[in-house]
This record gives sequence, C-alpha cells and structure tokens, in this order.
Amino acid sequence: MNAPTKDAEVVDLRGQFPILQRQIHGKPLVYLDSANTAQKPQAVIDAVSEHYRLHNANVARAVHTLGEESTAAYEAVRGKIAGLINAPDAQQIVYTRGTTEAINLVARSYLRPRLREGDEILVTEMEHHANIVPWQLIAAEVGAKVVAAPVLDDGSLDLARLGEMINERTRLIGVVHVSNVLGTVNPIEQISALARGAGVPVLVDGSQAVPHLAVDVQALGCDFYCFTGHKLYGPTATGALWGRAELLAQMPPFMGGGEMIDRVSFDGTTFAAPPHRFEAGTPNITGMIGLGAAIDWLQQLGVAQLRTHEAELGAYAAAALQAVPGLRMIGSAAGKVPVFSFVIDGAHAHDLAMILDQEGIAVRSGHHCAHPLMQRFGVSATLRASLGVYNTRAEIDLLVAGLERARGMLA
Repeated sequence: MNAPTKDAEVVDLRGQFPILQRQIHGKPLVYLDSANTAQKPQAVIDAVSEHYRLHNANVARAVHTLGEESTAAYEAVRGKIAGLINAPDAQQIVYTRGTTEAINLVARSYLRPRLREGDEILVTEMEHHANIVPWQLIAAEVGAKVVAAPVLDDGSLDLARLGEMINERTRLIGVVHVSNVLGTVNPIEQISALARGAGVPVLVDGSQAVPHLAVDVQALGCDFYCFTGHKLYGPTATGALWGRAELLAQMPPFMGGGEMIDRVSFDGTTFAAPPHRFEAGTPNITGMIGLGAAIDWLQQLGVAQLRTHEAELGAYAAAALQAVPGLRMIGSAAGKVPVFSFVIDGAHAHDLAMILDQEGIAVRSGHHCAHPLMQRFGVSATLRASLGVYNTRAEIDLLVAGLERARGMLA
C-alpha cells in the first residue's frame, strides 16, 4: 500500500476510516483536527475487537491459553514501537498512557532525586503544558526553576539562545520535536549535541512527530523520547517512553503495585528490571494491541511516502489559507508539518470553529495546551487545522470557503 499523492488516490484510504463516512449537521465530515486526536483505521478497530472477542485475558498472570495469547500479543508491541523509532532494544520501551505520563515518569523517577535548590530545567516557549507542568511541580519542591528558550517570529526555535542558556545549573532539557501549534520541526540532533557537550540529558516530546516523520532516536542523540498513541491513528490512553538503558536502570519505580515487583515481603520489596519496573497494575492491554496494529498499518503505508503526501497537501493548504482576507498565520518555519494555527481579524477562534462545525468541518480552537506560546504571539486563542493522511485538497477548499462565509457572518 502506497501513501496517496492526489485526491483520487485518497479515496481507497479514506474508505479504511469508518468515521469519515459520517455526516455532521447534514454535511460530509471534514476532519481537520488530527493533531488533537487522529481517526482510527479499520485495521485498528478490528484488532481491538478481535482481542476482546477471542483473546481477552490479563497479561503476565496466567498460564492458561488466553493468558498466554494476550501476553504474547501485548509484549510484541514493544518490538513494533522499537522498530518505529529505531530504538536499539525493545526492553528500553516503557508502556505509558501517553506523553503526559511518560514525562511525569521521567520527572519523578529520574530528575527529582537529582534536583537541588537553584537548579534549572530548560524547556522552550513552544512546549505543550505536558512538558512544562511536571517540571514545575518538582522544581517547586526543592527551589529549582523552569526556564524557557525563546521562539522567533516565524515560529522557529532560537537555537543560539538555547545554547547560551545551558549552564552549570541545567539538569535537563525538555523539548518538543514538533510543535502542536506551529508545526515547527525542531533540530533535535543539534540540541542533543549542545546538551551532550555540557553533560545534560535531553527528553523529547515526540507526540506530533511520530505521525508525520521517520523518527530515529539513535540518530537524534537524545536520552528520552516519548509519544502518544492516539495521535498515531491508535487508541487513546496508549503511548510509550524510550530511555537509554543505563538511565532506566538507575531510576526507581514511578508507581507501586502488581507486576512491577521481583519479590514482596513485609521486610522489604525488590523490583523488576526495566521496563516492567515502571508498569504497575493491569495495563491498557487492548489499547496497546491496537497501537501495535496502528504501527503495522502506518509502516505498511510507508512513512516516507506519507511525508511526501503531507508536504504537498500542506503546501496547498498554506497557500489557500494565506489567501483568506484578514487571516494571520501563527508560525511559518521552513519544513513544518501540516499544522496551521491562525487568527482572523474581527473573529474569535471559538466563534469560527462553531460556524465551521455547522458545515461539517472539525477544527480546533483555543490555546491548544500552550498558554506560554499564545502569550508569546500576543493572542488568547487560535483556530487550528491539522492534517492527516486521509485529508484532501477538496477538504482544504471547503475549509477556505467555510472561513470566508464565517468571516462574513461575524464582520
């Protein structure tokens, strides 16, 4: 299966997404909110359904057939995730409910024991709240602080300033690979090189990268990489953290409970080796199996071909949107993924989104869990259209027509 490059070639692919057959307010659904959550192909839906119908059992707890089948399917996803991001060992893949849990895990288990008063955690102005708040919570406990490298007017990271901000107090750099607001692709290899020279570990939020880019954690040179499954055409409450083996081995458990132990007694407890040390309790078994199906589906589609399709569609969308009178794009960095945030003179983003919904067009409005970035650009909210593999030029045309009608109604 090859990724589509023209609208006619998207038809078969769109047929794999049942929800795209829906009508909203009597109009065909135009789904332009994939950065929020991507829709699910039939292959993922079938994998989830089949597990519940034929294999449902808890994992790592039973020797009966269902238990062994469930455990095998669940554990196999580690290898699929490792292959997706080119991790050197599947045992470096920790299952999480998504990027938020992964960052909290690193904050509590890796950084908190090492953090002291006066230390700094370096992030950027374009971070999602999930890569700000966990660091603030642990910083407040010891008198450390979170500092942010600036974003330039075009939405790119001020790499020179970030390099200047790395100092003897810097304990970790947390940086988004791709901005969920701007679509900016950050130069992770360069950031990792700067950090490595100062002996500072780097955590990368890859939530918006894995649906669009070929990710290679070994080439990126980072120390932790995490992503969320539901943006990768998989189920919600799924995701993963990759960490260097030597760092994971140093980290204490994040939560206590079943399956993260070696042996429990009232005299003391010893813990399992990574990754199971960080996976307490009954996990989202079926969700992770669904994520494995999503990875299989995406790999079959071809990430390189997908990137070509999205680049062409993104260029078409950028030109079409910029022709809308009164529209101001937030973020125009070169090489961005097809995520477009913008404001329109005289119209609030929420009003525009509600009017577009009446036309069957789903976009997101608001601060996109990025308050500091909104403040940086002097806006309270933006409208965001984010594209996925199933979108077409015809849908971009409908968006533009809808915006022009909405603008007229609100003028």
